[in-house]
Amino acid sequence: MEAIGLVSLGRLPMESMKQWVYRNLRLAIMTGRFPPGLPVTIQGIAEMLDVSAMPVREALHRLVADGALQHLDNRRVRVPDVDPEKFDEIIAARIALETVAAERALPLIDPVRIVLLQNIDAEIDAAYRAGNIEQAIEANFAFHRCLYEVRSSVVLLPLIETVWLRLGPLMRAAAENLGESYRFDRHAPVFAAIAAKDGAALKAAIAADIEEGAGHLGYQRCLDAKSRQLAARK
Repeated sequence: MEAIGLVSLGRLPMESMKQWVYRNLRLAIMTGRFPPGLPVTIQGIAEMLDVSAMPVREALHRLVADGALQHLDNRRVRVPDVDPEKFDEIIAARIALETVAAERALPLIDPVRIVLLQNIDAEIDAAYRAGNIEQAIEANFAFHRCLYEVRSSVVLLPLIETVWLRLGPLMRAAAENLGESYRFDRHAPVFAAIAAKDGAALKAAIAADIEEGAGHLGYQRCLDAKSRQLAARK
């Protein structure tokens, strides 16, 4: 199995081994540490996390059910690749869910929450400057989670995170060659809308952040991959 930069999270109190393995793998997929098309073996993951095969098998089954992985055979799964049409659907789902979550959260965003968001935004910039794409993706998801969780943690946030799972591997591949346009601070309009308590502006800022950032990069990556596949058939 290809080497993966799997970061081992600390085990939480009362957390079972299978929950811990699932949480580690979920974060790794969401932040693009598993590239699209990569076959993943139970034994390979077990060795990386220094655990037995059983909790890995159960975690992988859960991730297949989440749509983050797909079965190849009894011993292997892989991160699915995404075609342009499916990618469009993922982006549309992000925009639909996250604009609602942001609008619902706005009345509850206080100065403390704004400082938290500003700190995470600074972490995103620092990660991109350091060339740490996985950390930048993780911090970007943390920014959006920090914004929505004040009111949308029961139903909307789990749905949003399921969509992120399908997007993370693609974003890691797409973001390897970031252009200057993507380095523009796309969260500045979000902060402006929050300061103005303007729900419509916040929804527009979140939609633009998703569509012009993740949407543009990921869709271009899908087109490039499809072009390579067509060229290989000739």
